[in-house]
Amino acid sequence: MSYLALARKWRPTKFKEVVGQAHVLTALENALAQNRLHHAYLFSGTRGVGKTSIGRLFAKGLNCETGITATPCGECDTCREIDEGRFVDLLEIDAASRTKVEDTRELLDN
Repeated sequence: MSYLALARKWRPTKFKEVVGQAHVLTALENALAQNRLHHAYLFSGTRGVGKTSIGRLFAKGLNCETGITATPCGECDTCREIDEGRFVDLLEIDAASRTKVEDTRELLDN
């Protein structure tokens, strides 16, 4: 039997399912609801605080086929591809394994 971290097994599928990070969630939900979006977002913090989960939820809110929304459907092809890590327009960068200058240059070139 393979081991699956609890955070991966029970990843939230809606903003209201996220535990903690209320100030971050409020800011992101308001940005989506009011269509007041920045050109880039950077999620940082210690392991296990929800960076990937919140980032994926935000990406679904931006790219859902129903339009930009704080409550993505989770059912359309785009939402499912983001959940499965197959959405081509979403780039998740693990900074812990990309610590060299060459890694950053490679990301910028591609």
